[in-house]
Amino acid sequence: MVAVHLIDGTYELFRCYYGAPSSVVNGREVGATRALVRSLLSWRRSGTITHAACAFDHVIESFRNDLFDGYKTGEGMDPDLYQQFELAERAVAAIGLVVWPMVEFEADDALATGAKIYAASDEVTRVYLCTPDKDLTQCVRGRRVVAFDRHRGIELDEAGVAEKFGVPPAAIADLLALVGDTADGIPGIPRWGMKSAAAVLRVYGSLEKIPKNHTEWEVKVRGAEALSESLAANLAAARLYRRLATLREDVPLVESLRDLAWSGEHRDSLTRVAEELGDASLVARSQGRR
Repeated sequence: MVAVHLIDGTYELFRCYYGAPSSVVNGREVGATRALVRSLLSWRRSGTITHAACAFDHVIESFRNDLFDGYKTGEGMDPDLYQQFELAERAVAAIGLVVWPMVEFEADDALATGAKIYAASDEVTRVYLCTPDKDLTQCVRGRRVVAFDRHRGIELDEAGVAEKFGVPPAAIADLLALVGDTADGIPGIPRWGMKSAAAVLRVYGSLEKIPKNHTEWEVKVRGAEALSESLAANLAAARLYRRLATLREDVPLVESLRDLAWSGEHRDSLTRVAEELGDASLVARSQGRR
């Protein structure tokens, strides 16, 4: 029986870029990638991770940009960060992790698909979605699929999601449709805030089930009349925002559970990557067997 860890590589790279020291090798900034690889290797040495995959946004844009012009893009991203995406993918693959570089889909879609696939296996005890990103909490299922912030050691099962956001995982996409998600460029519906949206969705569960007339609401919310009017006027937009916030579970992932076994680095690839990163110690740190 195994636990599966599905890692949000894009989040990890951003975190390292803004939290780790800069490092320039041959005129190229590589500090975030170096810090990411070291962090993952240290995590493996802890003995808590045996089967894992790491998803990256190979490009920031996805099919969602075709649905909504305001959806997030790579515009404005620091070039020193953006040019490390491909390097980070190669580096993480070199240390022996399965890497999913997303182009049409997003990294979150790959994680959502992986959670669905591997949680269905009788050999899997639990799937950990390793990210603090609230989008992924929609994929949490009981205690079998959990959201896990590995840096803070915080784990959210289904009850934890409901406690933190005020709604169960099944209503997270509806919640984000109403309140918006600035990180993804989803504006949300005017007047709706987290408190009011959670209170209403806790009772009705989805956009369509919210009565159009606020006098029929079975929950008391401040400004209910204005909220209902805003939702009625923007219902088509809310449905679009929910579609944007809903993670896909049909990414064509081909790896079996056995493929996710993290048993050691690819020595030649890691040696080349270590040279690019100016960090020869990575080979020694890896403790690999391949």
